[in-house]
Amino acid sequence: MEIFLCYNGYVMKHLNDDLKSGMFKQLYLLYGEESYLKKQFRKRFAEAMFPAGDTMNYAYFEGKSIDVGGVIDLAETLPFFAVRRLIILENSGFLQGGENPLVDYIKQLPETTHIIFIETEVDKRSKMYKVLKEIGCITELNHQSEDILRKWIVASAKQEGYQVDLRTADVLIRQVGIDMENIQSELEKLFSYAYGRAMITKKDIAAICVSQISNHIFDMVNAVAEQNQQKALRLYYDLLALKEPPMRILFLMTRQYRLMYQVKDMHQRGYDKKKIATKIGLHPYATGKYVEQAKGYNNRALREIIGESARLEEQVKTGDLQDNLAVELFIVQHASKPCADDIGGR
Repeated sequence: MEIFLCYNGYVMKHLNDDLKSGMFKQLYLLYGEESYLKKQFRKRFAEAMFPAGDTMNYAYFEGKSIDVGGVIDLAETLPFFAVRRLIILENSGFLQGGENPLVDYIKQLPETTHIIFIETEVDKRSKMYKVLKEIGCITELNHQSEDILRKWIVASAKQEGYQVDLRTADVLIRQVGIDMENIQSELEKLFSYAYGRAMITKKDIAAICVSQISNHIFDMVNAVAEQNQQKALRLYYDLLALKEPPMRILFLMTRQYRLMYQVKDMHQRGYDKKKIATKIGLHPYATGKYVEQAKGYNNRALREIIGESARLEEQVKTGDLQDNLAVELFIVQHASKPCADDIGGR
């Protein structure tokens, strides 16, 4: 089963316009952290350019060992009984800087050849990026807003013959996170679980959907803040049962405290959620959650917790503590004493 993208942000409008009109540019760069969107557009461009499923004039390359010479040779080859040739280069690393013969070559690309670069991260200072910005089309595909995700979930369910209201969609987002591929996977499980029924409910989500590790960590830190030692330890043991290494759990908890500290500090200095999200590299949805969570601590308490984590890690490395016990001590220590409630304190 395949769920098609039903909602597109303004940043994707020109891509959809090209797909609808059939007036394709020769060069595209799609980059960002949202894998689902990149895969969707990769597929849609291939289908739009070759409606009959032509595989003779379509080539896909992936990875950092792509033979640039082979790509150029293919790009120079006239399409076989077609008007165009499409080459897709994914996760090539060509947008990370360094010398690459493609930089000069794409400036004189044959009119019948189209190349789509698909990357997760790019260096905007690289020659390749600058050339693509000048003569191609660049689109950043990052995680979507809560509002778009809720509507997308509702529309995707409707396409499969199910009903999901916006509140239930919101519960799904909070349970499994904002990654669209992960949401799609959980929706497919829900469709199977609710077979024979029209409505998908919050109870279905609680019964069948797996909470992401990051959500587990967030809930653990919340339990610690609430001094709910029993719940915090239960969540910790759940992660151990999922084969998560204790020191990775400690690292993720510490990361969350560090993000809370950064968010709180910037919030106190007058930054709004959008600016905080941009500077720290968080999604605005996640930033809001950290702002709320950080209200239970003052800055000094957060610094002390981060320092305590570093000391425990050192004790594990020197053999003074077992990793499992170190994380238990960390949870018990901070879940059994009151959190600082001087919200404005530093």
